[in-house]
Amino acid sequence: MLAVHLENGAVSTREIPIPSRPKGFALLRLLVAGICNTDLELQRGYYGFSGIPGHEFVAEVAEADNPELVGKRVVGEINLACGNCNWCWTRSRRHCPNRTVLGIKGHPGAFEEYFTLPEGNLHTVPDAIPTNHAVFTEPLAAACEILDQCTIDSHQSVAVLGDGKLGLLIALALHARGLKVHHFGHHPDKLRISAAAGVLTKRADWTVPKPEYEWAVDATGKAEGFRRAVAMVEPRGVVIMKSTIHGTIAVDSAPIIVNEITLVGSRCGRMESALPLLEQGLIPVEKMIAGEFPLDEAGKAFARAAERGVLKILLRPPQM
Repeated sequence: MLAVHLENGAVSTREIPIPSRPKGFALLRLLVAGICNTDLELQRGYYGFSGIPGHEFVAEVAEADNPELVGKRVVGEINLACGNCNWCWTRSRRHCPNRTVLGIKGHPGAFEEYFTLPEGNLHTVPDAIPTNHAVFTEPLAAACEILDQCTIDSHQSVAVLGDGKLGLLIALALHARGLKVHHFGHHPDKLRISAAAGVLTKRADWTVPKPEYEWAVDATGKAEGFRRAVAMVEPRGVVIMKSTIHGTIAVDSAPIIVNEITLVGSRCGRMESALPLLEQGLIPVEKMIAGEFPLDEAGKAFARAAERGVLKILLRPPQM
């Protein structure tokens, strides 16, 4: 079977055997996968990654211990917990210290024709959701995670910084949940997507922002975005950090301490929160698809995904 391989910044494809299926795991046949910013950061050296990337996917279950899963379209939680530690038994399996992560850490990813995941990680895709829409489940769940972590009142304004893939999903998800969202970005064509859904959009500029928000979400993917988010919140405001950036960023801690600002790291979310939004057609993800490539053209797909201003690039198996 065909698989995408990342190593030392290079994207290649290889023929490898179909993986064996351990007990409790499902063998999944890829239908479609999405390239996200984390995949691009892995290409640039994040985590010192080498291997098969990919964690946004829709697949068909080819084999499983549970016969009711076979033939179903599924999406999947990307964290593979050990199931034996204190975190797994009493707290969050997502933060298991022994976990591996699909296509990121210790477990081959979804950019291959067949791959495996624990059956407990899988969520069946409702029939009403097109496959090209369902591939957004994982990043949309990450957007919804904000409201699992934070209690934001509907009368409070939330600034969302960044009009890339994740920034758009965050602005759209928070708006769909009834919050007053102000979406900041540099690209009018992208901001039109959130504006068409009813989100108030604002063109970001380089002036010093005023501290006028109780909540700010940084999804810019840039160090400057985090600094601007800090400057935009009022004293005792909250900055939710969504950007994954390879390398370190310089932080002036003085305004954070003096203004008693809370920083909230935010990562993966529950797919149970994302699937209903897609099923009800509340998130116009179809407007975010910028192109599709077969797996054997993964190099071109990654290059296209890395171009400035490009939103979601999809990968499909050659026969699709």
